[in-house]
Order: sequence, then structure tokens, then C-alpha cells
Amino acid sequence: MKYFFSQINKLFSEFSRLTLVILSVGLILLVGLIRYNTGTEYALSLFFLFPIVLSTWYVGRGAGIIMSILSIIAWLIADLYLLSEFSDSRIPFINETFRLIVFLFVTYLVWGVKTALEAQKNLARTDPLTGIANRRFFFEFVEIELKKAQRFKDNVSIIYMDIDDFKIVNDNLGHQIGDNLLKVVAETITKNIRAIDIAARFGGDEFGIFLSKTNDEGARSLAEKIQKRLLDRMRHHHWTTTFSIGVVTFQNCNVRVYEMLHIADKLMYFAKRNGKNRIACQLIIEKSEEALADIEVIL
Repeated sequence: MKYFFSQINKLFSEFSRLTLVILSVGLILLVGLIRYNTGTEYALSLFFLFPIVLSTWYVGRGAGIIMSILSIIAWLIADLYLLSEFSDSRIPFINETFRLIVFLFVTYLVWGVKTALEAQKNLARTDPLTGIANRRFFFEFVEIELKKAQRFKDNVSIIYMDIDDFKIVNDNLGHQIGDNLLKVVAETITKNIRAIDIAARFGGDEFGIFLSKTNDEGARSLAEKIQKRLLDRMRHHHWTTTFSIGVVTFQNCNVRVYEMLHIADKLMYFAKRNGKNRIACQLIIEKSEEALADIEVIL
């Protein structure tokens, strides 16, 4: 059953919003027509719930409200054509008023469930402090992007960054300042990467950035830019922290995300051991986790 619903969800998720709206309106007209042809003895109003739920879930709450109103109008028109079958001419209007209340209740209920599920999903994917991706979602996202890169022979890069002497900030200025510093770092990173890239906090004071379709020069240039912007922000807040960064680019390599992070992490620690506030870069054409002789350190 779970597989069935996942396939249905996948099917409707591929439709455009306009297509879903047209489909919902078509279903409403169909149910209204069936109502007219079958007469007043059959209670078919529950069938309107399908286009209402469909439009609410995949288009939005506003669309669900509109579909609820259209459903009532379609049903009312059919009943007005069948008015002679009612004992009182006011009955169709009274019935549709109560149906509208039920349909609107269902719309808000469905929207509430969807909103709650999306919020829960976002919590599972994001770092609660900074709002950027967490380690888990970073892995999921990058694994998908790596498959694309391997298919089209694209270069990919990872930037791995650690905040130098972050513990001193927490100890001397307090954890509240430390949290603010982490938020500033996350904000600065996200403002300086492309929409197709992803930044994540891996926990503590370590951050990662995945760059799709990016060669070694582009990755190094971005790392330098981000480091400069971060240092400017630190000076603005009178924080003395700096940033050690590892940058690794893979060219035509069949590599997994944990392997990329392992090498980028080594490069970051290499930069830290060589005086901190450095950027260590490496281009890997043939995957080799131990080949660190060609590391370039930017002072």
C-alpha cells in the first residue's frame, strides 16, 4: 500500500500546477454531470473531495478553496435543474451551504497535514541553528548530483571549512555569541554560492559546500571569495576567528560523497597545521586518497 501511494504521489508531482487545476475542474464538471443524470436519489457529493484534495495538496490551499466553491456551484446547478424533485425550493441552497462548510473544513485539514509533514521533513534535512542543510541531507543531495556528473563527465568540487579557534569564542564570549557566529558564517556562505550548489553544517564549527560543474580554478576562486567575505564579517563583529579551508576537485572520477569529504577534510587539516587561515587545494584526476604531494596551499 505504501508503494502504491508513493507511485501516485510521484505521478501527480510530475504534473504542472496548471495541469492539476484543469484536471480538478474537469473532475468537478464530470461529477456535476453525473449528479444531473442520476437524479437526487444518489448522494455523490463525496466524489468532489478527490479534486478538492488533489488541488489542495499539489497546488495550494487557495486552489482547494476555489475547487470547493466550484464543486458547490456545479452541484447546485444540477440540483436547480432537478428542482421539481425537491419538496421545498430552498433545500438545494441549504444543502450546498452545509456541503461548502464540509469541503472547506476538508481543505484546511488537508493543508494542515501537508504543512506539518513538510515542516517535519525540513527539520530532518536542515541544521536547526543555522537553517542550512545538515550532514544527512548533504549526503543525499550530493549522491544524486554525483550520478549526474559521472554521466555527463562534469567536474565537481567540495569545499570543507573549519572555524579556527572557535572554542575560544565560546569560552570567552559565551555560547550565545558562538551561535551567532555560526549563523553569520552560514548566511555568508549561502549568499555567495549558486542556487545549484549546496552548503551544510556538519556539526560543531565545520561546514561543507558542494559545487556542481565546477573545476579546480572555480572552486579555489570561490573559496578565496568566501574566506574574504567571512573575515570581513568577523572584523565587523570584532571576532578574532579565522578559517581553514580544504578544496578538492574531481575530474572524471567515479567517487562517492564520503570519499570526497574524507579528502577535503584532510586538506582542511593540512591548511590548519600549516598556520591556520589557509586554503589547501587539490585536483584529483585519478582517485587517490593518499596522493597529497600536489596540494597547493594559499597563504
